[in-house]
Amino acid sequence: MSTNRDFVYRKLHSLLGVIPVGLFLIVHLSVNYFSVRGEEEYNQAVAFMEGLPFRYTLEILFIFLPILFHAIYGLYIAFQAKHNTTTYSYFRNWMFRLQRTTGIITLIFIAWHVWETRIAAALGADVNFDMMASIVENPIALIAYIIGITATTFHFANGLWSFAITWGITVSPRSQQIATYVTIAIFLALTFVGIRSILAFV
Repeated sequence: MSTNRDFVYRKLHSLLGVIPVGLFLIVHLSVNYFSVRGEEEYNQAVAFMEGLPFRYTLEILFIFLPILFHAIYGLYIAFQAKHNTTTYSYFRNWMFRLQRTTGIITLIFIAWHVWETRIAAALGADVNFDMMASIVENPIALIAYIIGITATTFHFANGLWSFAITWGITVSPRSQQIATYVTIAIFLALTFVGIRSILAFV
């Protein structure tokens, strides 16, 4: 029974990592990229997202709860995992290890980011260009954001590779190799968008 439950939890963990958490990441990075176009366009994009109907309900049901489950079960997987990169230094072994490591970094980064933005907004602060500019004005915070963004995009992109196997999309070695190239391209593209966006606030 516990084996079946673990199987279901792993499938759900994988699914939630892509839908809706992964989709939210793409939307969030896309909105942030408006910072490249200047303060006015960024503030308009944020105001549009803030003004969505049933925003709090949508955030709780489709963002916070899925992230919470994915994070908690992900921590369980991370601390149960046995790494063997010192014995078998294969590419996929390192990807497995980095997936667990970046998952922990991403969780810390998300908690900090939510504290700096969503909690601050709940306490009366305005989520806008000036808020982000004041956060990354500190060089340490800027470096932390760059590390956090890179860890998050890697965790998502590499998680897509695992998702495709878990759900039987890539079965053959050839399809898995193609998926590796595709997910690397996704990682590079999302990382560029994320880092370019955060540097626009400097």
